[in-house]
Amino acid sequence: MIGGSRWTRRLLAAVGVVGLTFLMVPLIIVVPMSFSSAKALTFPPPSLSLRWYETFFGDPRWMEAMWTSTFVAAVSSVGSLVLGGLAAYGLRRGSFRGRDWAEGDFMAPLIVPTIISAIAFYLALAKIGLLGSMTGLLVAHTVLHIPVVMMVMGVAIRAFDLRIEQVAWSLGASWWYTVRKVMLPNLVPSVFAAWIFAFIGSFDEVIVTSFIAGKYDTVPKKMFTELILEVNPTITAVATLLIVFTMVALAAVALILGRSGRLRPTMV
Repeated sequence: MIGGSRWTRRLLAAVGVVGLTFLMVPLIIVVPMSFSSAKALTFPPPSLSLRWYETFFGDPRWMEAMWTSTFVAAVSSVGSLVLGGLAAYGLRRGSFRGRDWAEGDFMAPLIVPTIISAIAFYLALAKIGLLGSMTGLLVAHTVLHIPVVMMVMGVAIRAFDLRIEQVAWSLGASWWYTVRKVMLPNLVPSVFAAWIFAFIGSFDEVIVTSFIAGKYDTVPKKMFTELILEVNPTITAVATLLIVFTMVALAAVALILGRSGRLRPTMV
C-alpha cells in the first residue's frame, strides 16, 4: 500500500509537471517573439525591439477593436453579474420542484461545445433581427458568462450563514434591504471575483463573436482574422498584453479573496 501510494504520488507529480510545461510553452515562445525585430514570426528573435507594440498602439483598427472588446466585456460582465447573482441566490436559497433541472439549464453553456452555442446564438439573433448588431453581441456575451458568475456566487451564498438573513428579517428588514445592507457587504470579494471572471471570459471570447459580431471587431476576432489573412507579428504583442492582463486580473482576485478571510456579518 505504501509503495503504491508513493508511485501514485510520483505519477501525479509527473502528470502535473507535464501539464504545467504544456501550458508554459506558449508563453515561452509568444512573449519573446513579441519583442522581435524581425519582419516575420521568428523564434528565437534575432534582436529585441518594440516595433510590434508600436504597431499595435499606433494602428486605429487595433485600437477600435480594443475599445469594442473593452466596452462589450464591461457591459456584458455587469449584466452577467446581476443575472447570475440573482439566479445563484434563487437556486441556493429557494426550494422548489425542478431546482436541479433549472441549475443544469443555467450551466449548459459550460458543457455544450462553444461552436454549438455559436450556431444557436446565430440562429436566435437572426430570427429576432439582432444578428451583427452591438445589442446582439452584448446579449450573447451576457448569457455566455452567467454560468461562471453562478458558480462563484453560488459557493459564496451557500457559505453565508442563513441565520444572519433570518435575524434581519425578524427585525423587519425587507428582502432587498437584507441583500443590499447585510449580504452584499460580506460578499464583495466574491462579487469582484465573479465580475473579473465574466469580464475576462467576454474579452477573450472569439468563436461566438466571430459568428454573430458582423462588422464589429473585437481583439480576439481581429487576431483570428490576422492569422487567416496574413501572419502578422503584431498578434504576438497583442497576445502578450492579453496574457499580462489576465495574470494581473487573476492575481488581484486571488489577493482579494485571500485577504477577505471569513465572512464578517454586517449589523442591520
